[in-house]
Amino acid sequence: MHAETADFRSIVEAHQDRVLNICYKFLHNREDAEDTAQEVFMEVFRSHAQFRGEAELSTWIHRIAVTKSLDLIRKRKRKKRLGSVKSIISIGEGRVEPTGPPTYRPDTAVEDEEYRQILYRAIDRLPETQKIALTLSRIEGFSYKETAAIMETSLGSVESLVFRAKKNLRTSLSRTFSGRID
Repeated sequence: MHAETADFRSIVEAHQDRVLNICYKFLHNREDAEDTAQEVFMEVFRSHAQFRGEAELSTWIHRIAVTKSLDLIRKRKRKKRLGSVKSIISIGEGRVEPTGPPTYRPDTAVEDEEYRQILYRAIDRLPETQKIALTLSRIEGFSYKETAAIMETSLGSVESLVFRAKKNLRTSLSRTFSGRID
């Protein structure tokens, strides 16, 4: 058991930074990303016997990180919809406060932060597969091949998803900025 614990500890140490970054890119909140990363490693520990070695260990762990992050987003959307319905029909506490990324970071200019938030919101509105492909390949820096492995899809599908995501973002952002985007 001691050797198994040491092995698991080395897995966590080797992958924790990347898992945390993946979770943060989807959730836009450090605390949520840390909690989700912890859930990822609990799942890895619980499910390590099911790992068949069909993919790299890192790919499997990154896939769990994406899935756990998206699960939290879906859970929040369900709660938000339920809260909105309750407030409309005057059940519960009343107002529903939207949750989202922080609006200010001291190390960045306010204008840059506003543009970042606009971009995050536009990315969040993309179809889920486009959002995943774009986040993993363009924001997290995974290659298309790595992204395809994490998403369990083909290289061509990832290329197409990223292309469509960029096209959709360009359209969305050009409407937001009234033609100021090239």
